[in-house]
Amino acid sequence: MKEYPQENEKSAAASVLGPGAVPIVLRVNGEAHPLLVEPRTTLAEALRGPLGLTGTKIACNQGACSACTVWLDDLVIASCSVLAIEVGERRVTTIEGLAAGERLHPVQEAFIAHDAVQCGFCTPGLVMSCAALLAGNPHPGEAEILTAISGHLCRCGTYPHVLQAILALAEAEGD
Repeated sequence: MKEYPQENEKSAAASVLGPGAVPIVLRVNGEAHPLLVEPRTTLAEALRGPLGLTGTKIACNQGACSACTVWLDDLVIASCSVLAIEVGERRVTTIEGLAAGERLHPVQEAFIAHDAVQCGFCTPGLVMSCAALLAGNPHPGEAEILTAISGHLCRCGTYPHVLQAILALAEAEGD
C-alpha cells in the first residue's frame, strides 16, 4: 500500500476558507470595500455584483476575451480569472476608476473621438489595456498597440478605430 507524504509545515499552516462566505476587503478605485464573498467568487463577479461596478464586463468567463480587463496594482489582468479572495492588499482599478470625476480619461475621449466603440461590450477592457500601455509608453507605435490589444475579442471589429484612437493620442502627447 502506498503511503502519502505527511504535510509539511507550510501546508499545515495554510488556512482553509469556506465553504460559506468569508470576509474580505477589496481596494477598488481608491476606496476600501469590506465584502462577504464565497471563496469561488471571481474578482469580476465581486466588482459587478456587490460593488455594482458594471463597467467590467463578463463575456467568456474563461480569461480568453479580455472584456473583464482591470488593473491589479499596475498589472493588466482578466478579472474573471482571479478569485476575489486572492486579491489581498493589492489595488484594483476598473474602468470607472479611470475618469477623474466627470472628466473622462484621455483614452476614453480618444475612443469617442475616433468612433472606437460599437456595442460597447469589449470597450471597457480595451480602454483599460490601452490606458496601461500609454502609462508605460506614452508614444507607442502600431506594433505596440496591436500587441496591447491582441488578447481582446471584439465582435464588431473596432480594431482599426482603436488603433487610430491610440495612435492619435500618442501623437498628441508628443505635442
